[in-house]
Amino acid sequence: MRILFISNDLIAGNLAYRLKQEGHDVKLFVEEPLSKECFSGLVEKIEDWKKELDWVGKDGLIVFDDAGYGEMQEKLRNDGYTVFGGCYVGDKLETEREYGQAIFKEYGLKTAPLKNFSSVQDAIAYVKKNGGSWVIKQNNHNFKHLSYVGKFEDGRDIVNVLENYELRNGEIDKITLHKKIEGVEIGVGRYFNGTDWVGPIEYNIEHTKLFPGCIGPTTSEMGTLAWYDDDESGKLFKENLNLLKPFLQHIGYRGDFEVNFIVNETGAYPLEATARLGTPIIHLHDEIHESPWGEFLYAIARGEQYDLKYKKGFGIVVVIATPPFPYSERAYNRLSNNNSYRYNIYFDHEMSAEEMSHIHFEEVAVRATDPKQLYVADSRGNVLYVTGMGQTIQEARDITYEKIKPIVIPKMFYRNDIGVEFEKNSLGKLKEWGYIADGEKSEVAEMNTISEKTIVGI
Repeated sequence: MRILFISNDLIAGNLAYRLKQEGHDVKLFVEEPLSKECFSGLVEKIEDWKKELDWVGKDGLIVFDDAGYGEMQEKLRNDGYTVFGGCYVGDKLETEREYGQAIFKEYGLKTAPLKNFSSVQDAIAYVKKNGGSWVIKQNNHNFKHLSYVGKFEDGRDIVNVLENYELRNGEIDKITLHKKIEGVEIGVGRYFNGTDWVGPIEYNIEHTKLFPGCIGPTTSEMGTLAWYDDDESGKLFKENLNLLKPFLQHIGYRGDFEVNFIVNETGAYPLEATARLGTPIIHLHDEIHESPWGEFLYAIARGEQYDLKYKKGFGIVVVIATPPFPYSERAYNRLSNNNSYRYNIYFDHEMSAEEMSHIHFEEVAVRATDPKQLYVADSRGNVLYVTGMGQTIQEARDITYEKIKPIVIPKMFYRNDIGVEFEKNSLGKLKEWGYIADGEKSEVAEMNTISEKTIVGI
């Protein structure tokens, strides 16, 4: 099958590589100028995807991996093309947080106060006047490192952080403040084909703090624990995510859809929607799925059902990063010592195809002078991802971290505790509150829990 893969900055770029490995004829377009070097020597790349529409044709598949293309996606569908990805309203749901919260409330989900500000100065003035413990957020998912969770009820630390952002000479023009809620953060997602859910339900636990122990600055993400479950009676799905099914039908959404919640004894509160392929969870999907990607994406794009085969158990994905991550402003001088652009990617032994199947690229290319040598092809520091699975969280962790050992990249780093806190503390609370069942149908039913009641902040 001919597949035209359109990406902004390669949040799911490795999926294009996987589709090529399945035997499909794949062409990859990368919009971000500084990311265009990535995947050179791995996938055929093009400079203008619109000129390839005749090539892909109405029988081929067009895949978008990011938000921001909604209007074009709808136009292509209306013109008869088969398109996997979002739509205009799906983009709006994710990128306009106030609109997203209004939709959540309209369809019966619980919500917490959220306010958008057109300037940092307006946000500072609001907190100075009203106080409160807030979470600072940006609508653009590329700036997650600017998020901050307030600690004081009078808002003094929020004001201080915002005043610091104000010094960025107008780089930050919009700020969202979301009322802080104590509880456990968990994501719930599922693929949608325009009329119905497709495949099992995904539950995921993101790890956004830079250092082990969930401390340090917020990053785009350092790793994720996830599992699939086909039980539709679970509270998080049935009483929360599934309430949005009529909305997704109304907007004709066709792609992966996820909502992150903070849950506690009073309910589940949606934080944000991801109406696109997420990262690094897409790489964990690649680990969990047993069915071919091409068949699966094509069925969803055509509005069809698909019997997705998948592995049971827990999966873990770990981000392998290099400087300047997580402060990856693209204006950095690529030849400075602040980033790892052009460093080689080594392995301590010759890797088999099976071993490489657990390694997923983002800022990676092949040297033109040496077709066997991979190197870091961008300057953000999101180099690659490693995935593994096990029947327990501990087994998944052991297997995944063993797969990292052969990788050698100068200055590389990663978190070594993905899933630890969840297994130790949060899992018990989710079971206590009824979000994870003790019955036989639940994938986490047999996990031992402890009685500690540590609260996980967002």
